[in-house]
Amino acid sequence: MSLTWPIVLAVLFGALLHASWNAFIKSGTDKALDTALIHAMGCVVALPIVLSVGLPPAAAWPWLAASLTIHIGYYIALAGAYRHGDLGLTYPIMRGLAPLLVALGSGRLIGETLPLATWFGVIGISAGVLLVGLSRSALGSASHGHALRFALMNAAIIAVYTVVDGLGVRASGNALQYVGALFMVDGLPYFVLVMWRRGSERPAAWAYMRGRWPRALLGTAASLGSYGIALWAMTRAPVAAVAALRETSVLFAALIGTRLLKEHFGPRRAAGTALIVGGVVALRLI
Repeated sequence: MSLTWPIVLAVLFGALLHASWNAFIKSGTDKALDTALIHAMGCVVALPIVLSVGLPPAAAWPWLAASLTIHIGYYIALAGAYRHGDLGLTYPIMRGLAPLLVALGSGRLIGETLPLATWFGVIGISAGVLLVGLSRSALGSASHGHALRFALMNAAIIAVYTVVDGLGVRASGNALQYVGALFMVDGLPYFVLVMWRRGSERPAAWAYMRGRWPRALLGTAASLGSYGIALWAMTRAPVAAVAALRETSVLFAALIGTRLLKEHFGPRRAAGTALIVGGVVALRLI
């Protein structure tokens, strides 16, 4: 397996899709509810795919079951991270550290030996993601250590489900079948969790979602497309390299935020951008 330029470009496009639905969440006034809505609508977007291409073969079902179980922990940790800290702090930590953890575990768990250039690429992208995402305002706005603990916990969880889904899609042999089955039920536990926590505020939550669902549906399609591309790439390239490339979404999110949300870019993000670009080039030097 090798990381060719067509695969690199496909995963980068998937990262752009990933950034687009995260920009939707960042632009909203209720980030937890927007996140829950996008993932819960996965069953709506995935149903036509499942009806069209069918379910994955039996060999993939244990991996799917494991992934769905792990995702419950992911959503619980995600809710905790967003409850105690800003999206701008917790999201980059979760997404920036996960690829490095995947790389550290891929040799033992998947049997993939990573060349030195790949290690440089993964480390460069991870460091760049952290620099781009952790702006000075984000660091100063979260005063609770709980947010960092939840974010670090979720980085490990993301790494685990990335490896599990990488093995699962290879067992399936069809990325579209696997991602369709996964999205059919994946987001429902988090949606139930968020709505349960609303208690007496549920009527207001439903009213909020009625105004947001058309745009959230586009975000759901972007989320499915992004992960589908990543899973397809994992059948053709090392999982750790694909996981690192996918997290360039943080850079795209920063660029979208600068352009559309009028956020400051600054020298920290410029340095992070340089590290990410260098990491991408290093990955392609395999």
